Amino acid sequence: MGRVIGIDLGTTNSCVAVVEDGQPVVIPNSGGYKITPSVFAITTHGEQLVGYPAKRQTITNASNTVFAAKRLIGRRFASAEVQRSAELYPYEIVEGPNEDPRIRITDRTFSCAEVSGIILREMKRVAEEYLGESVESAVITVPAYFNDTQRQSTRDAGRIAGLDVLRIINEPAAAALAYGMGRDVDEKIAIYDLGGGTFDMSILEMSDGVVEVLATAGDTFLGGEDFDRRIVEYLLAGFQEEHGIDLRSDSTAMQRLKDAAEKAKCTLSLRERAEINLPFIASDGDGARHLTCEITRDEFESLVEDIVEQTLKSVELCVRDADLSMKDIDHVVVVGGQTRMPMVQQAVTDYFQQRPHKGVNPDEVVALGAAIQGSALVGGTEDVLLLDVTPLSLGISTYGGHFARLIDRNTTVPVNKSHIFTTTRDDQAAVKIRVLQGENETALENDLLGEFVLAGIPPAPKGEPEIEVGFDIDSSGIVSVSARDMATGMQQSITVNSKSTLSAEELELIIEENALSDVEFKR
Repeated sequence: MGRVIGIDLGTTNSCVAVVEDGQPVVIPNSGGYKITPSVFAITTHGEQLVGYPAKRQTITNASNTVFAAKRLIGRRFASAEVQRSAELYPYEIVEGPNEDPRIRITDRTFSCAEVSGIILREMKRVAEEYLGESVESAVITVPAYFNDTQRQSTRDAGRIAGLDVLRIINEPAAAALAYGMGRDVDEKIAIYDLGGGTFDMSILEMSDGVVEVLATAGDTFLGGEDFDRRIVEYLLAGFQEEHGIDLRSDSTAMQRLKDAAEKAKCTLSLRERAEINLPFIASDGDGARHLTCEITRDEFESLVEDIVEQTLKSVELCVRDADLSMKDIDHVVVVGGQTRMPMVQQAVTDYFQQRPHKGVNPDEVVALGAAIQGSALVGGTEDVLLLDVTPLSLGISTYGGHFARLIDRNTTVPVNKSHIFTTTRDDQAAVKIRVLQGENETALENDLLGEFVLAGIPPAPKGEPEIEVGFDIDSSGIVSVSARDMATGMQQSITVNSKSTLSAEELELIIEENALSDVEFKR
C-alpha cells in the first residue's frame, strides 16, 4: 500500500498531512499555505473553484459560493440547524430526495457529501502534487460528537474524492495523537476543540503508546461561524438604526459584512479594538451609504459570552462522564482557530485552573494526528494505539415509544452488544427494528438512523418469542445492527444507512461523474 494521508476536513479550513521519515508534516498547497478554505464555487462561466480562488469571489458571486457545508452534512432538511442555515447563507439550500439538505448553485444541485468530496479531492490533489505520486488512501477526521449518519456521509465524501477511507477518527483524538507523539509519559489530557462550525470536548489518557478516550461531549452546530454572526448582527442593527436600511435581503452586502466580521474577530484577538469600513454598502434616495464603525474587544466579548458559556456546559458533562476532578488532568490542549480568542483561552484557564498547552498549532494538529493514525494502520508508525469512544448512546424504539439503550455513550469502540426483546401482540409474525441514537428516554426525541423488518416469526403468544438484537460499532464509529429470532434462527442485518444519506445507486453515480471530471481535468 502507498502513502496514507491524514485530512482534517474543517468547516472553515481544511488541512492535509503525511508522515515522512517517521515525523508527521503538514503539506502546503500550491500557494504555500498550510490550510485551504473549505469553500467551493461555480463561476458565471461554469468554472469550478475550490479553496482560496473560491473564497476570493464570495462577495461578487455570493449565491454560487458554498462555505460551511460541514454544518449541513448528514442532517435532515427539516432540522432546526438546516433551517437556520437556509435563512443565513447566501446560497440556496433545498430538500433532497432523501429528506436531506442539498445545495443549489447555478443550474446544479449538489448533496452535502458531494461538496465535501470536492474539498477532499482538492486536498488529495495537494498531497499528490507534493509527494509526486498517486494517493489512494486516507484517514479523515470528524467532530467527536458527529452521529452515525454524519460519519457515513463523511465516508461517502471520501469515496467521491477517490479515496479509500481507512478510518474515520475524532478530531480531539487526532489532536491527542499529535500532541503525544514522542512523549514517553503517562498523563490525562483534556482537548478543548472549538473550530469554525463545531465544538468538541474530550478527555483522554495516554500511556505506553496507547491513547484512550475516556469521555467526549460537544455540539455539532457551535463554532467560529456563530462568533462571526454575532458581529454581523451587531453591524446590521447599528446600520439600520443610523440609516433606516435593513441589509438582510442584500446577499452581496451580507457577504461583505461576514467577511468584515471575520477580519474584525481576528484583529480583536490581537488588539483591543477593530475598525470596520465598508463604503457603498447600500444606497437610498439620498445617495450612497457607507458603514463605518469601531468595535472593542469588550463589546465583542459581551456579544459572545453566552456562546463561550455554552461550550463550558459540554466541558462539565465530559469531565463528569470521565469521573475525574480538575487535579486529575495533567494538561489542557486547545484546538481550532477560534481558541485563539483571548476570552476563550481565559475561560479554559479558569475552568481547568491551568493555562492551555501552547506547543501545538491549533489549525494543524488534527491533520497531523490523522496522518500518524494513517501511518500506524499500514505499519509505518510503531507503538501507536488509539482507543476511541462512541459519542452518543445507541438503541432501539420499544413498545410505548420508549428508547431502549444497548450501548451507552462513551463506550470504547469497536464494540458489540446484544439484548433479547420480545413481541407485544399474539401471533405477531414480524417486528420492525427502529435504530436510534441519542440520550432522550423518549424514542421520538432521538435521531433515527434507520429501520428494518425481521419477518417469519412463528405464531406464538405475545412475550414468548425471543428476538436478539445486536449492535456492532466499528473503529470509525459506523453502526451495524442485526436481529435474530432465537427459535428459527431467522436473521436480518444491516449497516445502518439513514434515509438522509445518499443511496448506494446515487453514490455510485456521483463517484462515476467525479471520476470522469478528473480524467477531463488531467487531460
